[in-house]
Amino acid sequence: MQCKCGHKAVYFRRYSGQHLCSKCFSRSIFKKFKDIIRMNKLMERGDRIVCGVSGGKDSLVLLYLLKKLSEKFQFELSALTIDEGISGYRDLSIPFVKKACSDLDIELHIRSFKEEYGYSLDEVASMDDRLGACSYCGVFRRNILNKHARELGADRLAMGHNLDDESQVILMNLLRGDVSRFGRMGTFYRDVHHKFIPRIKPLREIPEKEIVLYAIVNGIDFDFEECPYAPEAFRDDIRDFLNMMEEKRPGTKHALLKTYDRLYPLLNQTFAPESISTCGNCGEPSISLFCKKCEMLEDIGKKLGKAD
Repeated sequence: MQCKCGHKAVYFRRYSGQHLCSKCFSRSIFKKFKDIIRMNKLMERGDRIVCGVSGGKDSLVLLYLLKKLSEKFQFELSALTIDEGISGYRDLSIPFVKKACSDLDIELHIRSFKEEYGYSLDEVASMDDRLGACSYCGVFRRNILNKHARELGADRLAMGHNLDDESQVILMNLLRGDVSRFGRMGTFYRDVHHKFIPRIKPLREIPEKEIVLYAIVNGIDFDFEECPYAPEAFRDDIRDFLNMMEEKRPGTKHALLKTYDRLYPLLNQTFAPESISTCGNCGEPSISLFCKKCEMLEDIGKKLGKAD
Protein backbone atom coordinates (compact mmCIF):
# COMPACT_ATOMS: atom_id res chain seq x y z
CA MET A 1 0.00 0.00 0.00
CA GLN A 2 0.99 3.61 -0.56
CA CYS A 3 0.90 6.64 1.67
CA LYS A 4 -1.19 9.57 0.44
CA CYS A 5 2.08 11.31 -0.46
CA GLY A 6 2.90 8.52 -2.93
CA HIS A 7 5.66 6.82 -0.95
CA LYS A 8 5.50 3.24 0.32
CA ALA A 9 3.49 2.92 3.51
CA VAL A 10 5.20 1.41 6.56
CA TYR A 11 2.22 1.58 8.90
CA PHE A 12 -1.55 1.17 8.74
CA ARG A 13 -3.36 3.18 11.41
CA ARG A 14 -6.47 1.05 11.81
CA TYR A 15 -8.41 3.46 14.02
CA SER A 16 -8.18 6.21 11.37
CA GLY A 17 -7.84 4.09 8.20
CA GLN A 18 -4.56 5.80 7.21
CA HIS A 19 -1.64 4.20 5.37
CA LEU A 20 1.50 6.17 6.29
CA CYS A 21 5.09 6.27 5.07
CA SER A 22 7.82 6.80 7.66
CA LYS A 23 8.01 10.58 7.12
CA CYS A 24 4.27 11.16 7.21
CA PHE A 25 3.98 8.88 10.22
CA SER A 26 6.66 10.82 12.12
CA ARG A 27 5.04 14.13 11.20
CA SER A 28 1.67 12.87 12.42
CA ILE A 29 3.13 11.88 15.80
CA PHE A 30 4.81 15.25 16.25
CA LYS A 31 1.62 17.05 15.23
CA LYS A 32 -0.44 15.02 17.70
CA PHE A 33 2.13 15.73 20.39
CA LYS A 34 1.93 19.48 19.70
CA ASP A 35 -1.86 19.41 19.57
CA ILE A 36 -2.08 17.72 22.98
CA ILE A 37 0.18 20.40 24.47
CA ARG A 38 -1.64 23.28 22.77
CA MET A 39 -5.21 22.13 23.43
CA ASN A 40 -4.52 21.33 27.08
CA LYS A 41 -2.24 24.33 27.65
CA LEU A 42 0.43 22.09 29.14
CA MET A 43 3.22 24.65 28.99
CA GLU A 44 4.11 28.23 28.16
CA ARG A 45 7.07 29.90 26.52
CA GLY A 46 9.94 30.26 28.93
CA ASP A 47 8.84 27.37 31.15
CA ARG A 48 11.43 25.13 32.73
CA ILE A 49 10.50 21.54 31.88
CA VAL A 50 12.03 18.55 33.67
CA CYS A 51 11.45 15.27 31.83
CA GLY A 52 11.43 12.03 33.80
CA VAL A 53 13.53 9.60 31.75
CA SER A 54 13.99 5.88 32.44
CA GLY A 55 15.69 4.72 29.25
CA GLY A 56 12.59 3.01 27.89
CA LYS A 57 10.77 3.85 24.66
CA ASP A 58 8.16 6.22 26.10
CA SER A 59 10.42 8.50 28.09
CA LEU A 60 13.10 8.70 25.38
CA VAL A 61 10.58 9.46 22.62
CA LEU A 62 9.09 12.11 24.92
CA LEU A 63 12.55 13.59 25.46
CA TYR A 64 13.23 13.73 21.70
CA LEU A 65 9.85 15.32 20.97
CA LEU A 66 10.29 17.89 23.73
CA LYS A 67 13.75 18.77 22.42
CA LYS A 68 12.37 19.21 18.91
CA LEU A 69 9.56 21.40 20.20
CA SER A 70 11.89 23.47 22.39
CA GLU A 71 13.81 24.62 19.32
CA LYS A 72 10.74 26.59 18.21
CA PHE A 73 8.69 27.02 21.37
CA GLN A 74 11.57 28.30 23.51
CA PHE A 75 11.47 26.58 26.88
CA GLU A 76 14.21 25.11 29.08
CA LEU A 77 14.55 21.34 29.11
CA SER A 78 16.47 18.97 31.38
CA ALA A 79 16.22 15.26 32.19
CA LEU A 80 15.85 13.51 35.54
CA THR A 81 16.61 9.80 35.90
CA ILE A 82 16.13 7.63 38.96
CA ASP A 83 18.42 4.71 39.73
CA GLU A 84 16.30 2.44 41.89
CA GLY A 85 19.15 -0.01 42.39
CA ILE A 86 17.85 -2.94 40.35
CA SER A 87 20.84 -5.08 39.41
CA GLY A 88 20.90 -6.24 35.81
CA TYR A 89 18.19 -3.79 34.79
CA ARG A 90 18.61 -0.13 35.71
CA ASP A 91 22.38 -0.28 35.32
CA LEU A 92 21.76 -1.39 31.72
CA SER A 93 19.13 1.26 30.90
CA ILE A 94 20.92 4.35 32.22
CA PRO A 95 23.50 4.28 29.37
CA PHE A 96 20.60 4.78 26.92
CA VAL A 97 19.59 7.90 28.84
CA LYS A 98 23.15 9.24 28.93
CA LYS A 99 23.57 8.71 25.18
CA ALA A 100 20.29 10.43 24.35
CA CYS A 101 21.06 13.42 26.57
CA SER A 102 24.54 13.68 25.08
CA ASP A 103 23.21 13.51 21.51
CA LEU A 104 20.53 16.11 22.23
CA ASP A 105 22.71 18.34 24.43
CA ILE A 106 20.32 18.05 27.37
CA GLU A 107 21.45 18.37 30.98
CA LEU A 108 20.96 15.09 32.85
CA HIS A 109 20.44 14.66 36.59
CA ILE A 110 20.59 11.18 38.16
CA ARG A 111 19.30 10.43 41.63
CA SER A 112 19.34 7.03 43.35
CA PHE A 113 17.28 5.28 46.00
CA LYS A 114 20.52 4.33 47.77
CA GLU A 115 21.72 7.92 48.07
CA GLU A 116 18.29 9.31 48.88
CA TYR A 117 16.96 6.67 51.26
CA GLY A 118 19.89 4.43 52.19
CA TYR A 119 18.42 1.36 50.47
CA SER A 120 18.38 0.01 46.94
CA LEU A 121 15.16 -1.53 45.62
CA ASP A 122 16.91 -4.90 45.54
CA GLU A 123 17.50 -4.59 49.29
CA VAL A 124 13.87 -3.61 49.88
CA ALA A 125 12.69 -6.51 47.72
CA SER A 126 14.72 -8.93 49.85
CA MET A 127 12.29 -8.37 52.72
CA ASP A 128 9.52 -10.88 53.24
CA ASP A 129 6.86 -8.24 52.78
CA ARG A 130 3.23 -8.33 51.66
CA LEU A 131 3.45 -4.98 49.85
CA GLY A 132 5.99 -6.08 47.27
CA ALA A 133 8.75 -4.08 45.59
CA CYS A 134 6.42 -2.18 43.25
CA SER A 135 4.51 -0.54 46.11
CA TYR A 136 7.70 0.84 47.64
CA CYS A 137 9.14 1.80 44.26
CA GLY A 138 6.08 3.80 43.22
CA VAL A 139 6.07 5.89 46.39
CA PHE A 140 9.84 6.44 46.36
CA ARG A 141 9.98 7.32 42.65
CA ARG A 142 7.17 9.87 42.91
CA ASN A 143 8.86 11.46 45.90
CA ILE A 144 12.24 11.80 44.19
CA LEU A 145 10.77 13.03 40.90
CA ASN A 146 8.73 15.74 42.59
CA LYS A 147 11.38 16.77 45.11
CA HIS A 148 14.25 17.06 42.66
CA ALA A 149 12.15 18.59 39.88
CA ARG A 150 11.27 21.28 42.41
CA GLU A 151 14.92 21.73 43.39
CA LEU A 152 15.76 22.12 39.70
CA GLY A 153 13.24 24.95 39.48
CA ALA A 154 10.82 23.07 37.23
CA ASP A 155 7.53 24.62 36.17
CA ARG A 156 6.37 21.27 34.80
CA LEU A 157 7.35 17.62 35.27
CA ALA A 158 6.84 15.76 31.98
CA MET A 159 6.02 12.05 32.15
CA GLY A 160 5.92 9.51 29.31
CA HIS A 161 2.56 7.81 29.91
CA ASN A 162 1.06 6.60 26.62
CA LEU A 163 -2.49 5.73 25.54
CA ASP A 164 -2.13 2.09 26.60
CA ASP A 165 -0.91 3.11 30.06
CA GLU A 166 -3.77 5.53 30.58
CA SER A 167 -6.54 3.28 29.30
CA GLN A 168 -5.27 0.38 31.42
CA VAL A 169 -5.20 2.48 34.59
CA ILE A 170 -8.70 3.85 33.95
CA LEU A 171 -10.12 0.35 33.62
CA MET A 172 -8.08 -1.01 36.55
CA ASN A 173 -9.29 1.75 38.87
CA LEU A 174 -12.86 1.22 37.72
CA LEU A 175 -12.78 -2.54 38.30
CA ARG A 176 -11.08 -2.10 41.67
CA GLY A 177 -13.65 0.47 42.72
CA ASP A 178 -10.83 2.94 43.35
CA VAL A 179 -12.78 5.97 42.15
CA SER A 180 -10.81 8.41 44.31
CA ARG A 181 -7.94 8.16 41.82
CA PHE A 182 -10.11 9.35 38.95
CA GLY A 183 -9.67 12.97 40.00
CA ARG A 184 -5.88 12.75 39.60
CA MET A 185 -5.43 11.31 36.10
CA GLY A 186 -5.84 14.21 33.67
CA THR A 187 -3.40 15.37 30.98
CA PHE A 188 -2.32 18.17 33.29
CA TYR A 189 -2.56 17.48 37.01
CA ARG A 190 -1.73 20.11 39.61
CA ASP A 191 -1.80 18.91 43.22
CA VAL A 192 -3.20 21.20 45.89
CA HIS A 193 0.12 21.97 47.57
CA HIS A 194 2.78 24.51 46.68
CA LYS A 195 5.54 21.89 46.90
CA PHE A 196 4.00 19.72 44.18
CA ILE A 197 5.30 20.29 40.65
CA PRO A 198 2.47 20.09 38.06
CA ARG A 199 2.76 16.91 36.00
CA ILE A 200 2.05 16.81 32.28
CA LYS A 201 1.55 13.77 30.01
CA PRO A 202 1.93 14.84 26.36
CA LEU A 203 1.95 11.23 25.03
CA ARG A 204 -1.26 10.03 26.67
CA GLU A 205 -3.26 9.95 23.41
CA ILE A 206 -0.56 8.12 21.42
CA PRO A 207 -0.70 4.27 21.30
CA GLU A 208 2.25 2.29 22.62
CA LYS A 209 2.97 0.59 19.30
CA GLU A 210 3.16 3.98 17.56
CA ILE A 211 5.71 5.17 20.10
CA VAL A 212 7.78 2.06 19.42
CA LEU A 213 7.55 2.65 15.66
CA TYR A 214 8.45 6.34 16.06
CA ALA A 215 11.57 5.35 17.99
CA ILE A 216 12.56 2.82 15.33
CA VAL A 217 12.04 5.01 12.25
CA ASN A 218 13.81 7.95 13.93
CA GLY A 219 16.79 5.93 15.18
CA ILE A 220 16.07 6.42 18.88
CA ASP A 221 17.85 3.69 20.83
CA PHE A 222 16.02 2.52 23.92
CA ASP A 223 16.09 -0.27 26.48
CA PHE A 224 13.72 -3.12 25.55
CA GLU A 225 13.96 -4.88 28.91
CA GLU A 226 11.07 -4.90 31.37
CA CYS A 227 11.65 -4.34 35.06
CA PRO A 228 11.99 -7.74 36.79
CA TYR A 229 9.62 -6.53 39.53
CA ALA A 230 7.00 -5.26 37.08
CA PRO A 231 4.83 -8.28 36.19
CA GLU A 232 1.35 -7.87 37.63
CA ALA A 233 -1.33 -10.44 36.83
CA PHE A 234 -4.26 -8.01 37.03
CA ARG A 235 -2.68 -5.42 34.76
CA ASP A 236 -1.65 -8.13 32.30
CA ASP A 237 -5.29 -9.25 32.13
CA ILE A 238 -6.46 -5.68 31.52
CA ARG A 239 -3.79 -5.18 28.85
CA ASP A 240 -4.79 -8.38 27.06
CA PHE A 241 -8.48 -7.44 27.21
CA LEU A 242 -7.93 -3.94 25.82
CA ASN A 243 -5.66 -5.25 23.06
CA MET A 244 -8.31 -7.81 22.12
CA MET A 245 -11.00 -5.11 21.99
CA GLU A 246 -8.72 -2.79 20.01
CA GLU A 247 -8.17 -5.57 17.47
CA LYS A 248 -11.91 -6.17 17.16
CA ARG A 249 -13.00 -2.55 17.53
CA PRO A 250 -10.22 -0.15 16.45
CA GLY A 251 -10.36 3.01 18.52
CA THR A 252 -11.46 1.33 21.75
CA LYS A 253 -8.57 2.74 23.79
CA HIS A 254 -9.09 6.25 22.41
CA ALA A 255 -12.82 6.01 23.18
CA LEU A 256 -12.13 4.94 26.77
CA LEU A 257 -9.73 7.84 27.31
CA LYS A 258 -12.07 10.31 25.61
CA THR A 259 -14.95 9.22 27.85
CA TYR A 260 -12.78 9.67 30.93
CA ASP A 261 -11.65 13.13 29.77
CA ARG A 262 -15.26 14.22 29.28
CA LEU A 263 -16.06 13.12 32.82
CA TYR A 264 -12.84 14.50 34.31
CA PRO A 265 -14.19 17.93 35.40
CA LEU A 266 -16.97 16.23 37.36
CA LEU A 267 -14.66 13.53 38.72
CA ASN A 268 -12.07 16.09 39.79
CA GLN A 269 -14.74 18.07 41.61
CA THR A 270 -16.38 15.05 43.22
CA PHE A 271 -13.18 13.27 44.20
CA ALA A 272 -11.05 16.31 44.99
CA PRO A 273 -7.78 15.50 46.79
CA GLU A 274 -7.87 15.53 50.56
CA SER A 275 -6.43 18.49 52.39
CA ILE A 276 -2.65 18.28 52.06
CA SER A 277 -0.23 19.59 54.67
CA THR A 278 3.43 18.73 55.22
CA CYS A 279 5.09 15.66 56.68
CA GLY A 280 6.19 16.13 60.27
CA ASN A 281 9.44 14.32 59.50
CA CYS A 282 10.73 15.36 56.05
CA GLY A 283 8.61 18.41 55.26
CA GLU A 284 7.30 17.01 51.98
CA PRO A 285 3.56 17.15 51.14
CA SER A 286 1.43 14.66 53.08
CA ILE A 287 -2.24 13.98 53.86
CA SER A 288 -1.34 12.68 57.32
CA LEU A 289 1.12 13.52 60.09
CA PHE A 290 3.86 11.54 58.34
CA CYS A 291 4.07 10.92 54.59
CA LYS A 292 3.87 7.45 53.07
CA LYS A 293 7.54 7.54 52.14
CA CYS A 294 8.65 8.18 55.72
CA GLU A 295 6.31 5.49 57.06
CA MET A 296 7.74 3.01 54.57
CA LEU A 297 11.33 3.94 55.41
CA GLU A 298 10.67 3.42 59.12
CA ASP A 299 9.16 0.02 58.39
CA ILE A 300 12.08 -0.95 56.14
CA GLY A 301 14.58 0.13 58.79
CA LYS A 302 12.96 -2.15 61.35
CA LYS A 303 12.83 -5.13 59.01
CA LEU A 304 16.36 -4.74 57.68
CA GLY A 305 17.84 -3.82 61.05
CA LYS A 306 18.92 -0.31 60.07
CA ALA A 307 16.45 1.72 62.09
CA ASP A 308 17.87 4.58 64.10
